[in-house]
Amino acid sequence: MVDNSLSPHGGVLVERVAPLQAGDLDRIARFPRIPVRDQIARECVNIAYGFFSPLEGFMGPADLDSVARSMTLESGYIWSIPIVFDLSEAEVAQLGLKSGDSVLLTYQQQPLAVLEVEEIYSYDKEFLAQQVYGTTDEAHPGVQRTFTYQDKFVSGKVTLVNPPTINPPFDRYWQTPRQLRRTLAENDWNRVVAHQSRNVPHAGHEWLMKGAWFASEADGVLVSAVIGEKKPGDYIDEAIVLTHDLLREAGFFREGTHLTSTLMWDMRYAGPREAVFHALVRKNLGCTHHMFGRDHAGVGSYYDTYAAHRIFDDLPDLGIKSVLTLEWWYCPVCGSVTYEGLCGHREEKQDLAGTLIRRIIQGGEEPAPTTLRAEVLEVVRECAEKYGFGSPFVEDNYLQNRTPVMSMPTLEEDCTCTCTGND
Repeated sequence: MVDNSLSPHGGVLVERVAPLQAGDLDRIARFPRIPVRDQIARECVNIAYGFFSPLEGFMGPADLDSVARSMTLESGYIWSIPIVFDLSEAEVAQLGLKSGDSVLLTYQQQPLAVLEVEEIYSYDKEFLAQQVYGTTDEAHPGVQRTFTYQDKFVSGKVTLVNPPTINPPFDRYWQTPRQLRRTLAENDWNRVVAHQSRNVPHAGHEWLMKGAWFASEADGVLVSAVIGEKKPGDYIDEAIVLTHDLLREAGFFREGTHLTSTLMWDMRYAGPREAVFHALVRKNLGCTHHMFGRDHAGVGSYYDTYAAHRIFDDLPDLGIKSVLTLEWWYCPVCGSVTYEGLCGHREEKQDLAGTLIRRIIQGGEEPAPTTLRAEVLEVVRECAEKYGFGSPFVEDNYLQNRTPVMSMPTLEEDCTCTCTGND
């Protein structure tokens, strides 16, 4: 077995998981309880298992200000996206929260994590949005998220006390950083290139991964599918994960060169800053390289097409290498999917755009392999019927009635979930 020796960000993989025992129930019963929304619940899980190493909890004012101004933690480590827990001033007063308190964060009406309160503070949300997103335009989804934060932020270390159960079909693909590092070592993968995805893969995505595999001389490609907040029109989570895994199952990637995993994360669409964040998280997963194509983590026209490429020019060595790629398209002259850096028929190119792929899926046409694999389309249609209430795209019915990605065991149950993190 090969030891995957790539250090996590900060040098130590954070693990703050301490499942409650019977004797703990009386102790936590005295803690103030705060129900948390989906985003915060996912971030508690990510902090506790080390996806966000070196963070051990929600950011305090010094870290938040340093991240906003200079894209570093107070310790000096590069960090680009705020990870904060917001409460209203009224909630803080009602709970009587103060530094040194312990509070129980609950989710789905069950205990989730204990937060050790360090500081309660305010921060200029308009300044924060401008620094992180480069705009204060509320049409930007990240800015909108920032402006909906409550008046106060509460910082402190987080300990997961009731590990969630990951529901099918995601349970086959979700691994903690420690578990995933072990899987990579068992596969003898010393060089691993990560592919960030929140879409069903078309031919351009497939060749993006293959090109990055060649460029990085990797042993394998790790698809890290983002599973998080959904809005109408997005692909349903199940279709994203299962179609990516299908590329391996159907032999478009040889067995032993491709692995699908999931990351529970609510996209900020912060463009270049989020590209840096994605690289750091995949470093914590054990990856040595991360591929970045056009418009990575962008939205609308807020960022230049290759802004996520240029940001790495001004950063120190992050311990994970960026594989920067141009666009892949279909060229009718070449008769194949080809690369912008090689093909000389720009005027004849046919973009493999998301709108084209959606039109194929919605129109019932059989696609050419140069656009979308027929096998992928078959899985998309199966997911629509099995998980999407008839549609592979998010609709209100899906938002209201889908099986959640994670569910909380009750304290009375013997927690046998797959995400103990201590195995």
